[in-house]
Amino acid sequence: MWVAYYRRDWWRLLRAATALVRHAFALPWPATLHAAWLLLHANQLWAPPHDDADGARRCMRRFYSLVARRHGERLDAERAARLEVDWWRAHRAREYGAADGEGSPLVEALVALYAHVYDVAPDDVRQAAEQRALAMEHSDRWVAGGCEPGSVLIEQERVALVRSYAALLAAVHR
Repeated sequence: MWVAYYRRDWWRLLRAATALVRHAFALPWPATLHAAWLLLHANQLWAPPHDDADGARRCMRRFYSLVARRHGERLDAERAARLEVDWWRAHRAREYGAADGEGSPLVEALVALYAHVYDVAPDDVRQAAEQRALAMEHSDRWVAGGCEPGSVLIEQERVALVRSYAALLAAVHR
């Protein structure tokens, strides 16, 4: 999804979002397609030159509401959407030169999102957040290098994302 986002390949992003939503949330096809479209539209609204944080939050609120409703979960979708866009904002700040490192705003934003959405202790999801931030570091270097399709950075990003999702899965199932 990140490769498609940075290349502004919206059709590819929609296909990837559809696969992700179907696999991760086990929604029926109509709900899968709706949720994937919400993810796509939120990303389009956030992407420069739009930078429409309010529009992106509205889409993400609808996304989280749809998933929570479908699975009978109680989730504050408004807060989840705010936390989602908060990590997007923290990533953009880092991407454009804000300092990062130990106690990074990006990692803290991801921890807050994961802890809220999955109703787990923040310390339980810190490793997942750190690996996701590492994936973004690889992605940012890939973008700065010109978004070359065959770059080794894409594989490094994928590895960090797999580690992130494995850590998140372990935290959720503790």
